[in-house]
Amino acid sequence: MNWAKVLVVTVVSVLIVLFEWPQINRGRKKEKAALLVFTALGWGLWLLLILFPDLPGPTHFVQNLLRPLGRMLGE
Repeated sequence: MNWAKVLVVTVVSVLIVLFEWPQINRGRKKEKAALLVFTALGWGLWLLLILFPDLPGPTHFVQNLLRPLGRMLGE
């Protein structure tokens, strides 16, 4: 079941790149690189969430980061 989800995510990511790539003008190498990098990052994050659904989200990270500050301020 997970591999089907991974396949769907991969197909969607490839379709996004194939749709957006021709719309970027020639000579815009930075935009094309940014498209590839952000799509790869999104694909990787999506893959992590599919394979490890109990992974803590960004709010847990911020909460753990700011917890000592809250204690210092007398929460």
